[in-house]
Amino acid sequence: MPLHFELVTPARLVRSEDVHMVVVPGTEGEFGVLEGHAPFMSTIRDGAVQVYKTEGSAPELIEVRGGFAEVGDSGLTVLAEHVDGD
Repeated sequence: MPLHFELVTPARLVRSEDVHMVVVPGTEGEFGVLEGHAPFMSTIRDGAVQVYKTEGSAPELIEVRGGFAEVGDSGLTVLAEHVDGD
């Protein structure tokens, strides 16, 4: 089953899609999220969110600055202060 991933800034919804896995640059270290992950919340540091669209695929890197990540029943939401290219 895919993981629903949303990337949001204060200005807009940047990304909303189903993916295999996302690796987030948490302030306590990177963490990976797959479908079925336990509920979790973390602040994020400046760095790259790695989006794996399918199992075994190369990650798409999205540079973010600051914010929060929340894993819940609906998937993973990254609330970034800024996304490069935004």
